[in-house]
Amino acid sequence: MTEAARKRERPVIAIDGPAGAGKSTMAAHLARRFGFLNLETGAMYRALALKAIDHDIGFGDEEALLDLARQTRITLQPQMEGNLVMLDGVDVSRRVRYVDVTSAASQVSVHPLLRAWMVEQQRLLGGSGGVVMEGRDIGTVVFPDAEVKIFLDAAPEVRGNRRYRQGGPVQDPVTEEAVIRELKERDARDRSRAESPLRPAPDAVVLDSTGMSLDEVLSAAEAIVHSHLQVSK
Repeated sequence: MTEAARKRERPVIAIDGPAGAGKSTMAAHLARRFGFLNLETGAMYRALALKAIDHDIGFGDEEALLDLARQTRITLQPQMEGNLVMLDGVDVSRRVRYVDVTSAASQVSVHPLLRAWMVEQQRLLGGSGGVVMEGRDIGTVVFPDAEVKIFLDAAPEVRGNRRYRQGGPVQDPVTEEAVIRELKERDARDRSRAESPLRPAPDAVVLDSTGMSLDEVLSAAEAIVHSHLQVSK
């Protein structure tokens, strides 16, 4: 256990996994169930990607993106049903879910210096514990000393079908095939990037929800957290 973990009064719950796996739903549920804050770190990348779009900055220009990040204020305001995502004081919670932004966020997030900047911000948000943090590299990079680590996964066809049935903003792909294709492309970028590739932490519990109902997934996640809390008493 690290010195930082020893100082925490309450644990950090890290939830990682690919796009569309249901991490946000799980994180919001666990935060409500155990009285923790729900910090959706992926929203921070999407917010910065949105600002890059608005400022016409290329997603491959790491130096310009890092300069933009240093001039940007991104805050997450926990609510009962997820977070408000505030970009320089403006609520962009809905806009950052559009497909153009999520695709841009995947491209922006490959840059090492930018990821280091984001990790620093995320550690500041969750360092005192009592948080559920979800993203792509929470258990491997942001909080490798997290007390609870869950890697939530599912087959891309299943994730795509779920996302398609949920609907979304009018800019979203209009066919299920397009949704699945976009998820597979993002998976390839996330898993193959040089900096913090998407993978389970060695001590993470891998939860494959491909053949599970939502209630079964949430119950399994609760059991994982309960197990830690019982052991740590």
